Amino acid sequence: MKKSVLALTAMVCVGVLTSCGDSFLETTPLGVGNEAMLANKTGVNAVLIGAYSLLDGVGAGPVNTSSVSNWIYGSVASDDAYKGSDVGDQAQITTIERYIAQADIGAYNDKWVAVYDGVSRSNNVINLIAKATDMTAAEKAQALGEARFLRAWYHFEAKKLWNMVPYVDETVTDYINLPNDKDIWPNIEADIQFAIDNVSPTKAQVGRASKWTAKAFLAKVHMYQQDYQAAKPLLDDVINNGPFSLVNSFHDNFRITTENNSESIFEVQMSVADGGAGQNGSWGDNYNFPYGSAPGGCCGFFQPTQNLVNAFKTDASGLPLLDTFNDTDVKNDEGLSSTDAFTPYEGTLDPRLDWTVGRRGLPFLNWGVHPGKNWIRDQSFGGPYTFKKFFAYSGENAGAESPRANANNYRAIRLGDVLLMRAEVAVEDNDLATALKLVNQVRTRAANVVVLDAANKPAANYLVKPYPAFTNQEYARKAVRFERRLELAMEGHRHFDLVRWGNADVVLNAYLTKESKKRTYLAGATFVKGKSEYFPIPQAQIDIMGANVLKQNP
Repeated sequence: MKKSVLALTAMVCVGVLTSCGDSFLETTPLGVGNEAMLANKTGVNAVLIGAYSLLDGVGAGPVNTSSVSNWIYGSVASDDAYKGSDVGDQAQITTIERYIAQADIGAYNDKWVAVYDGVSRSNNVINLIAKATDMTAAEKAQALGEARFLRAWYHFEAKKLWNMVPYVDETVTDYINLPNDKDIWPNIEADIQFAIDNVSPTKAQVGRASKWTAKAFLAKVHMYQQDYQAAKPLLDDVINNGPFSLVNSFHDNFRITTENNSESIFEVQMSVADGGAGQNGSWGDNYNFPYGSAPGGCCGFFQPTQNLVNAFKTDASGLPLLDTFNDTDVKNDEGLSSTDAFTPYEGTLDPRLDWTVGRRGLPFLNWGVHPGKNWIRDQSFGGPYTFKKFFAYSGENAGAESPRANANNYRAIRLGDVLLMRAEVAVEDNDLATALKLVNQVRTRAANVVVLDAANKPAANYLVKPYPAFTNQEYARKAVRFERRLELAMEGHRHFDLVRWGNADVVLNAYLTKESKKRTYLAGATFVKGKSEYFPIPQAQIDIMGANVLKQNP
């Protein structure tokens, strides 16, 4: 799909260049992609691919701050990750990490531009479909369903970050007069329902939306509104009747060679060696590689927190320490050079830790043993750990235009996510048996494949077991939410989960109190209930539209 966009772009560019002769002021350039050229089946598909292509957040300006992974807004703005790197690089992200409401930093505008560019591209498709004369009714319905799915997706991204945002449909022509005075959940739901009613159950290409994708997405939208009873039948349908199953290895959800697998419900497609200078290759996360002599060699951002690492500890029964996980730390090598002796933590751990986090003394995929400080830009600032979950293996990324460009897809919705959402619904129904069954499916899979050392033995003391029982609703709720953190760690969901659960202030202020003793730049940071749940509307957008049109968040 990415290659098709690039081919279309190249065609347009060549046309412009070859049409610019002596009479260019009097002649419409042959390569201009106008409606007359695109209002047909081929053109609609090309423009639809263009709407899909912006899912990665790359193509509408600065990319690291608009990445589909939401590594900044979903993970750094939570207890999962630090900004990382060093104190001076991308200091605007530290502002976000400290919950300082500063509307004029560029990151917010970057994300806003990316998602509303996606909305605009989706609306372009919808308008072209109405003019196409060589498409059957069924073809138009399919394309329209996919375009409205994408329009809903981009609006959902905006809604998660800013709550009160404008809804822009295909009839809008006044793009500088877009008030955010209405709750747009009904608009998002209507677009997704249209997709459910019109798109095929199967995908024409792996990156496209299907009826099942749309059902899972609508369930997620209901979960964000705490409308559990509306989400329930959708989740049951996807789980019981959809073509999905958990893959045997948790890690197969994060490898290039195993992408678009049986667990995948919606993946944002990445590619390299496609003429895109690496920008189609997960480029929104290209800051997030280990530093120095590490593969990629830059830039040391997005470092896991000690709090997150501690969450993967287990007790003698292989269960999480739901209330006491952060009382003591998993041993780390902070303050030690890579030549100093170091023995990793020997207590029991959930193996998902070492598929998620790079830590000293453990294999880092097939790149060798993580050496600690030599791969960290500034240990004293960003801590001793590196991001690992979406990192490419050596040899899996042939042809990449940059050592940091990689073809590892972003798994936006997968079955593990859906099972845990359904477990949440079961907890709120006080159906503890169903919640237990679903959580244990995820935990059982977690134990299947562990990280191995050079001798082909477990690289750490791994122990994860199913829960024997959920004794009451409150315990079940805590266990399900904790499991969601472990399963989806560093995938950009954590901040938004805490906000929708309504306990972000309690969890994050407890995190800040302890973590600020390790990362002193967090001292004095506070998550303010009623204010910090949503990010500031970008001041640049308010300046364009006027404060009487686009209202700032509290």
